[in-house]
Amino acid sequence: MSDAKPSLILYGVPFSQPVRAVLWLLFLKRLPFEMALINPGSKGENGSRNPAFLAKNPAGTIPTLEDRETGFVLAEAHAILAYLCNRHGWTDLYPEGPEARARVDWYLHYHHRNVRDASLGLVAPKIRKDLQIPEAMQNAARATVTRALEALDTGWLADSAFLCGDAVTIADLACYAELGQLQAEFTNVFDFTPFPNVSAWLARMHDVPAHDDVHTVLAELGGIREEAPSTERIVGANKRALGVLKERLAEFGA
Repeated sequence: MSDAKPSLILYGVPFSQPVRAVLWLLFLKRLPFEMALINPGSKGENGSRNPAFLAKNPAGTIPTLEDRETGFVLAEAHAILAYLCNRHGWTDLYPEGPEARARVDWYLHYHHRNVRDASLGLVAPKIRKDLQIPEAMQNAARATVTRALEALDTGWLADSAFLCGDAVTIADLACYAELGQLQAEFTNVFDFTPFPNVSAWLARMHDVPAHDDVHTVLAELGGIREEAPSTERIVGANKRALGVLKERLAEFGA
């Protein structure tokens, strides 16, 4: 590993769905970066509500990306994904043609309050008891996700291998960060059987390089359908994921 610190700092935790989407892109492209742990919702020293972090990102959200050389700071996963692709010319994952890029953008805009509700309705109630998400809100989120899956199955994935064509884009990384976590081998909180095109897409995404590394935290956590995981189990899963992260970063010079 190089003694010089990487220019890029990614603030977040491996369990965060949007953070995983950004991690996957960075791993795919073997771009050196430093992971700075930020505890969502905490006002502590490394918390997302700490004044020092809020000075970087007033919304207090993760992921947040910082370039230590220029001082540039950017939040929101989809903005970060697009920025990194633009900055480094990764047109394989974010096509430069206006129509092809617009289709990726279409999904990224659609994702919010649609697919993103998978966490709100199915995962967060078990993992983030402190949020005290009302049952009515959970039910509404689950209904929203079901409608979104119907749209993906009959539209986005009806005639193509991936969301925006026959190749993976950042739209797929963002989408899988939400839906992939629900699978039987991870949290096991949703049955995808009624959605054959989505199921086939999930299987294809397993073959995308770095899939297993990025999703170590979920593999370690295991199923949460029957019982909410303990704090110790969640912490242990994040620690194991960080160990894998450090191993991979060492491989490409971070």
